[in-house]
Amino acid sequence: MRESVSAELLERCRRGDESAWAELVRATQREVYTLCLRILRNPDDAAEASQDAYVRAWKGLKSFRGEASFTTWLYRVASNAAISKQRSRKRSREHEVSSDDEMLASLPSGESTEGRADVRAELETLERALRALPEHYRAAVVLRDVYGMSIDEIAGQLAISESAAKVRVHRGRKKLKEMVFPANGTKS
Repeated sequence: MRESVSAELLERCRRGDESAWAELVRATQREVYTLCLRILRNPDDAAEASQDAYVRAWKGLKSFRGEASFTTWLYRVASNAAISKQRSRKRSREHEVSSDDEMLASLPSGESTEGRADVRAELETLERALRALPEHYRAAVVLRDVYGMSIDEIAGQLAISESAAKVRVHRGRKKLKEMVFPANGTKS
């Protein structure tokens, strides 16, 4: 998420300007929801976590010190809300959301039906593997590989040390590789 919140807008929000807050939410809601969805893999839970994140952000806005960019801070609030939601829910979900159709639609129209089927199969395999990762690895891998966050930012988002963030990203990627490419296995 690029810094889409100006200092002036942020200051208006800090003063309690509800129209400024609505503008801030509109500017950031897609990124916040997408982050929550990638962690939770359920649109209803992601919507709830997004709402929780904005409530927490509104309440904590006056304590925002500006040491990081506002959007980095908001990402942390959102990822914490999503992780809290994930911990509070049982794993008995029947329907999972996938972005496969969206990704397939972005393929060039000249792509063959077989090519699209291959891409769909690969995406489904990757999505299943990502869902199967333990939540602490999944969150770290998504923040690093999907959102491009640095290890330092991931550590801040997940409230863990940098070395723990490195380990989670490394182990998460390794587990994903083992699940997606089981024939390659691991070498001792």
